[in-house]
Amino acid sequence: MPKLLIVEDDVDIVENLSMLLEDEGYSVCHALDMKSALNKLHTENIDLVLLDITLPDGNGYSICTAVKRATNAPVIFLTAMTDESSIITGFQLGADDYITKPFKPMELIYRVRNALRKSGKAPSVFQVQDLHIDATKGIVMKAGTEIILSALEYRLLLVFLNHFGETLSRRELLHEIWDVTGAGDYVNDNTLTVYIKRLRDKIESDPANPVILKTVRGLGYKVGD
Repeated sequence: MPKLLIVEDDVDIVENLSMLLEDEGYSVCHALDMKSALNKLHTENIDLVLLDITLPDGNGYSICTAVKRATNAPVIFLTAMTDESSIITGFQLGADDYITKPFKPMELIYRVRNALRKSGKAPSVFQVQDLHIDATKGIVMKAGTEIILSALEYRLLLVFLNHFGETLSRRELLHEIWDVTGAGDYVNDNTLTVYIKRLRDKIESDPANPVILKTVRGLGYKVGD
């Protein structure tokens, strides 16, 4: 279970972020100032840092520098600083991503997952039955043969893989896909049914009796046990 450090002096934001991330299966600790953050970096095994720039006793830039000197943990700035110079400074210091407040919760989750995956701290290759998925390369293989998924079919498959073994309700799926697509493809309940059928047609040997993308009667769908 990846351990995330939230460095933020707003207690309400810390509480909300902690709940969001813990619900996604992450272990979370936090620091309200630079001194506490540096202490946790030296005493705990941190896999990723979510970092505000403005802190009571310093700034997030110093912490980013310390993280990059001491570990290979990804750093994501999460801040209200939207000016170009702040963003450029963050990336110059080695930040892996930069998110401005306010932010979409599921967008944050996906950026965290991507940063962990790129750093080797989260799986990027999945094997389910005879289905092989390389999320880094964006390749899906069925029994050794590449299959072509549409952008939304692929995103739907990644949602299931990132929640491997979990049952996801239709409402949860709609929420995740909507946040990922943003202002793009509109997905409603009927559209979701169509895309699940299309995805099964491509990844299942017998779509009428699915063994990869399973229906959990009355609850939703899941991939993996």
